[in-house]
Amino acid sequence: MNPTTISHFVRQISNNSIKFFNHNDVVRRCFCSSSSRSTKSTGQNSENQNEPLVKTLLDDAALGFGPMDEIDGDDEWISSPYPQGAIVNPKQSQAMKSLRPKVNPGDTSIILFPGQGSQYVGMGADLLKFPAARDIFDAASEILKYDILKLMLNGPESKLNETMYCQPAVVVCSLAAIEKLKEERPSALESCIATAGFSVGEITALTFAGVFSFGDAIKLVRARAEAMQLASEMAPGGMATVMYRHDTKLNEALKKAKEWCLDKGIEHPECSIANYLNPDMKVVAGHLEALRYLEQNKSYFNITDVKRIPLSIAAHSNLMIPGVPYFKKKLKKLHMKNPLVSVHSNVDGCYYRSGAHVYRQLPKQIYKPLKWEQTMHILYERAKDSSFPQTVICGPRNPLKSYLAGVNVKASQFCEDILP
Repeated sequence: MNPTTISHFVRQISNNSIKFFNHNDVVRRCFCSSSSRSTKSTGQNSENQNEPLVKTLLDDAALGFGPMDEIDGDDEWISSPYPQGAIVNPKQSQAMKSLRPKVNPGDTSIILFPGQGSQYVGMGADLLKFPAARDIFDAASEILKYDILKLMLNGPESKLNETMYCQPAVVVCSLAAIEKLKEERPSALESCIATAGFSVGEITALTFAGVFSFGDAIKLVRARAEAMQLASEMAPGGMATVMYRHDTKLNEALKKAKEWCLDKGIEHPECSIANYLNPDMKVVAGHLEALRYLEQNKSYFNITDVKRIPLSIAAHSNLMIPGVPYFKKKLKKLHMKNPLVSVHSNVDGCYYRSGAHVYRQLPKQIYKPLKWEQTMHILYERAKDSSFPQTVICGPRNPLKSYLAGVNVKASQFCEDILP
C-alpha cells in the first residue's frame, strides 16, 4: 500500500482536538479498491483468488504489524521500506507488489518538524492570517491555561526559552504551520509518505500522522516538558555542540570528562553523545563540569570546537531518566492510534508500526541519544540517479536543512522551510 492514497490529514477543530480519518477504514478502502482492479484484470473470481490473501493483509495492515512479528519486544524494529510506505510490513512486500502501484519518489514528499531550540520571539506571526491556525493557538491556550500565542509573539525571551514553555510553543507553532502548508502547498500533504520530528518535534510528527489527537498532543508535550524539568532540577546539566574531524578522539574525551567529574566529587557523572547530527557534528549532554572540561581541553582531543547550547537540561542523556516514569504515566492515559503515515523514531531511525510501539518507544526518546543522522540515511539514501522527494520543514526556523545537507547534499537541494 502506498500512503499517497491516504488523505491522512483531513481534520477539523472540535472540542480542542484534531480528528483524523479512521485508520482501519482508510486501509480497507485502499486495499479493496486495489483488489478490485486486480480481479478485473485477471477475470478471475475474487473469492477464489484474491480474497484470502487480501483479508490476511487487511487484518495485519490494520494492526500495523505482520503475523510473525514479536510485537512485545522493545527492539523488534525494522528499517523503513521507503518509498514503499509504512503501513505494510516488509515481510509482506512480495505479496503486496501486485496490489501497490509504483510511485516515482520525486512525486512524493517528506515532512520534518523541528524541536526545542528553534523557538524565537515573534514565531507564529506569519500564521495569523490563516483562520485554522488561529483556532489551533486558541485551543492550545485553553488546554495550557496560558496565552501561548502572546508568549510566542511578545516573549519575554527568557521565559520562552524555558523548557516548560518552549517545548509546547514549538509543537503548537509547527502544528499551526501545517495549516499554511495545507493552503499553499496541499500537494505536499497529499503526497507525504514519511515524517520525522527532531526531539520534541517527534510528538508533532506523531500528531500529524494521527497517533494523538490535538488535545492529547498538547497535554503530552506539557508532561514531557515537566518531566525533563523535574529531572534537570535533580541533576543540573547542559548540552554543547561538538565539531570534530577524522582524528578527533571524542570517545576518549567523554571518558576523561567523566573521570574529571569523579575527581570533583560528582557521583555517577554523565557526559555522552545526545544528538547524532551529521558526520562532522554531534551534541554532547551531561554535567556542567564535564562540559567545561571539554571546552578547556578540546585541542588535546583534536576537537574543532565546542559550543554551549543555551539550555538548562541535559536532554537525551541518562540525567533525564528520573523524569521518565512521570512521562510514561501521562502517556499511558492517552488513546494512541496506529500511524497513517511512516513516523520515524529518534531512538533508532526506524518507523513506528503501531500505537503500542509508540507507548514503548517514545519514553526512551527522553534519555536515549537522538539518532537524527541515521534517520536521514534511512529516509534519503537511494540508488544513483534516483529521484529525491520534496522535503518540507514545518515549524519555526531551525537548522534541520543544514543537518540534512551534512548527510545528503542532493536531498537537501529539494528541501524548504514553510516558515521564514
